[in-house]
Amino acid sequence: MNTKLIAHTHVSEGAQGWHRAAFEDIADRLADPGFPCVFSRNAFRKSLLKFIFVENSERSGLEHLAAGLKEYVELSREWDGHLDTAYPLAVAFSQDATKAQTVGEYHAFGWKVLQELHDLDPGPWPEEVGKDPNADAWSMCFDAMPLFCNMSSPAHTVRRSRNLGEHFFLIINPRERFDIFAGETPSGRKVRANIRNRIARFDSTPHALQLGSYGTGALEWYQYGLIEENAQRSDECPFKFRGA
Repeated sequence: MNTKLIAHTHVSEGAQGWHRAAFEDIADRLADPGFPCVFSRNAFRKSLLKFIFVENSERSGLEHLAAGLKEYVELSREWDGHLDTAYPLAVAFSQDATKAQTVGEYHAFGWKVLQELHDLDPGPWPEEVGKDPNADAWSMCFDAMPLFCNMSSPAHTVRRSRNLGEHFFLIINPRERFDIFAGETPSGRKVRANIRNRIARFDSTPHALQLGSYGTGALEWYQYGLIEENAQRSDECPFKFRGA
């Protein structure tokens, strides 16, 4: 099979080894009625997830990821706009791919991966998206599509909602899906409030101070990798635009 992007049912029925272990972990989390992200739970229940498994963090592994992400973006361009057909992408990394132990080390690894993807990006950067992560109009892009990337790691013990088991995951969605279902509209604000209340219950701590809404002053990159503490942040984003 040449495709790098694997359908939910194909993984659930045929995955073996660490792929099976990673799938079972994420299945266990998303089957929990208390898991905060109702969109991910809905997608899991309907077997809509897409998967990419990354064996290593060498060039071959990252090229595999880039090829799979291109497939995902191409598929996402054909999305019909309905919640029941929205399919998050779960990118699972083998335990051999990273030696990270702490939340910070996993985040550093995640940003290294995103930087490599940017350097391998076959498409132009969208004109409407900022190139500086410290601009509120910035988001990660690939093949000309703005994306939201959630870093989830085994090191999270406080923010349990960002721990999907024993492997590092990037959960990726097209930016527009958040804008449609949880954007700056009355219904969108209601959805965000519900999810954040669920986060507080699931994690047994208030949601991160950095959570916000795109384009309203909240920096996207802070939300990709959440720190354990409820504290203000002043660290610099590791992501650098090509040639910057």
